[in-house]
Amino acid sequence: MSLKEAKDAYIGKLKLQLDEWSADLDAMEARARQADAGFKESFNAKAEELRYQKTLAQGRINALHEAADDAWEELRNGSENIWSTVRQTFADAKAKFDNK
Repeated sequence: MSLKEAKDAYIGKLKLQLDEWSADLDAMEARARQADAGFKESFNAKAEELRYQKTLAQGRINALHEAADDAWEELRNGSENIWSTVRQTFADAKAKFDNK
């Protein structure tokens, strides 16, 4: 697999994950609209954090996409920590919300 193919495959995987998180957030927001006021307030604060994390993830995808094919792996390594944080934030929110 060439560097360009590896880069494109990696970015594709990240985009799919970001799309999944977007759908999860949309579903959680729809359910929160029907919840009691206390839960809505708590969820809205968490939703703001999720939107921020999504923005960070999208920024990383953009940076990876714009990186030269021979330099993108360095960016990928740095992106793994950010992506891990975003993944954990969404997993925690989803688990907490699913338990309500």
